[in-house]
Amino acid sequence: MSNKNFDTCVSFHIHNGAFAGRLVRLNDVLQDIFKRHDYPVNVSAALSETTALAVLLANALKYKGLFTLQIQGNGPVSLLVADVTSEGKVRASAKFDEEKLEKAKALRKTEDEIEEVPHLVGGGYMAFTIDQGPETELYQGVVDLQGKNLTELALRYFKQSEQIDTILKLFVKRPQGESQSWQAAGVLLQKVPVKGGKEFSEDEELLNEVWNEAAVFIGSLSADEIFNADLSSQEILYRLFHAHKLEIGKEKRYEFGCRCNRDKLFSTLSGFSKDEIEEMSEDGKITATCGFCSEKYVFDKTELLKH
Repeated sequence: MSNKNFDTCVSFHIHNGAFAGRLVRLNDVLQDIFKRHDYPVNVSAALSETTALAVLLANALKYKGLFTLQIQGNGPVSLLVADVTSEGKVRASAKFDEEKLEKAKALRKTEDEIEEVPHLVGGGYMAFTIDQGPETELYQGVVDLQGKNLTELALRYFKQSEQIDTILKLFVKRPQGESQSWQAAGVLLQKVPVKGGKEFSEDEELLNEVWNEAAVFIGSLSADEIFNADLSSQEILYRLFHAHKLEIGKEKRYEFGCRCNRDKLFSTLSGFSKDEIEEMSEDGKITATCGFCSEKYVFDKTELLKH
C-alpha cells in the first residue's frame, strides 16, 4: 500500500534563505523499477541510492525536459543510470557482470554486506545531463570517480564543477520483514550563491556557525527516522531545523515512468545497415527489449529493410 510520506521531494530554506535544501524519500518508485528486473542485492542497493540522488539533483534544478545521472566504470557494475523528467517521471537501470560481482565479493569477503557504489563501479566517471529538447543546448557536467561512497562522488562534483558548498547524506534500506520494497532517501543542503553584489545581513562568522550546525544536524539524522513511515518529510525537517528559521517549500511527487515506444525503436533499428539487421534477426524477426522497463518489441526484418 502506498504511503503519502514517500515518493516525494520537499524543498526548504533555512536562516532567511541563506541555505537551500531538498529532502527525498522513495519507495513505490523503486518497487516499480525492480519488479521489472532481477538485480542482485548490491546492484539494487547501488541503483536505489543513485535514483535518490538523481531525484534530489533534478528537484534542485529549473529545467523543462530530462535530467539524467549516469555512473559508468570498469568494475562489476559497468553502468548505473537514472533519469527524471520535469513532470516527475523516474526510471533507472543497471548493467553488471554477475560473475565479476561474485568474484569481487569472494575476494573482499563481503558476501552478506552491501558494498558502496565506487567499489562496484570501479574507475570511470559520473555525468549529469540536462536535455531540454532539440532547440536547446545540451548541458553536461562530468567528474571522475574518486571517493569512498556515492555521497563523496557527488560532493566532488559540486566542489570541482559547481563550486557550491554542499552537504549531502544518502540512505538505502533493503527489503525487510513484510516489506518487499527497497527504499532510498537523502538530504541535500547548499549555500545560496550571492547575486548582484547583495550580501546577507548576518556576518560571515554567523553564517558559518549556522552552516556547521546544519551539517551536524544532517549528520545526526538516522535511517530509522528518515524511513519512519509515520513521519512526514515536513516533520523530519522541523526536527532538524526548527531552530534555524526553517521555511518549507513545495512538495513534488514522483512516479515510475518509461518513455520507450515502438516508433522510437523502429526508427533506431531502421538506421542499421542491411548486414547488421540480418545479423540481429532470428527467424526473420528482431526482438528489442527496453533496458528500463523490460518491455519487449518484436519487428519483422523485412519492414526494417524496406524502410
